[in-house]
Amino acid sequence: MRSFARLALVITLTGSALAQPPLWKVYEKFFKRARYVDLTHTIQPDSTVWKGFGPQQFDPAIEPESGRPYSYAKDGFEATRYTFSTDQLGTQLDPPAHWNPDYPSIDELPATYSLRPLVVISIVNQVGKDPGYSLTIPDIQAWEKIHGQIPAGSVVFVRSDWSKRWRQPGLAGEAVFPGVGLAALQFLHLKRHILFHGHEPLDTDCTPDLLGEAWLLKNGYAQAEGVANLDRVPESGALVAMGFPKLRGGTGGYARYIAICPPDWKYGLKVGQQAESPLPKQSKPLHWDSQKKCRVR
Repeated sequence: MRSFARLALVITLTGSALAQPPLWKVYEKFFKRARYVDLTHTIQPDSTVWKGFGPQQFDPAIEPESGRPYSYAKDGFEATRYTFSTDQLGTQLDPPAHWNPDYPSIDELPATYSLRPLVVISIVNQVGKDPGYSLTIPDIQAWEKIHGQIPAGSVVFVRSDWSKRWRQPGLAGEAVFPGVGLAALQFLHLKRHILFHGHEPLDTDCTPDLLGEAWLLKNGYAQAEGVANLDRVPESGALVAMGFPKLRGGTGGYARYIAICPPDWKYGLKVGQQAESPLPKQSKPLHWDSQKKCRVR
């Protein structure tokens, strides 16, 4: 009888422990209630890209033997072929191998890059007066005076609202754009020990030799480029989840950044707010548009 009671107690304790492991409790308590904001541009044929790389091209995937595109009617599915001129396209994660072969490529970045505290520092007012303004140490200190010291290991995104002009013709060729100054980058990495920083334009700064980008990548630091929607996330208190492809020897990476914001934040989606599984039918079927050179609804 005592043995049976002890066995029942073990089963009860084990069952309750397995029912909700600690990380699942964290998800239920925080992540399930949070709001999620996408900080990523959609990659499409007319996405903004540096003129030195050239455009990208989308085409229907071709069945090799017949030479015809796959179709829902004949094959039950369709697929797309993407021809990218570069891995430096759209919202991206720049590994240091982009400028220095002695440091990691995109597939060699550690899995610990996946989730970090998010800091957003705005230079919108400064950029309104000077389109080529770059983040300074006093800008960082002004942020810290309000929010406290930037946490070690965090990701710092610099908001300039440059991304609101995304896909405008000639945008990537403009010589003047908002940036992040070298002194500010060195302060963030050497004094605050952040994981990496991110900015909205496609380069770190508009100095003739890209001094900030050179210092970062040649010394083993990564950076995010082409980040969007920073006006829709809080300056402190959020997290950023990151996903990027594991391209062998990749010197750049198409990335997706998702801000995980507090439940009472005014922007973003909550879990369950939209149908997720199964996903809902759309108002119009997806089809190939020969003029836009991609699939549209």
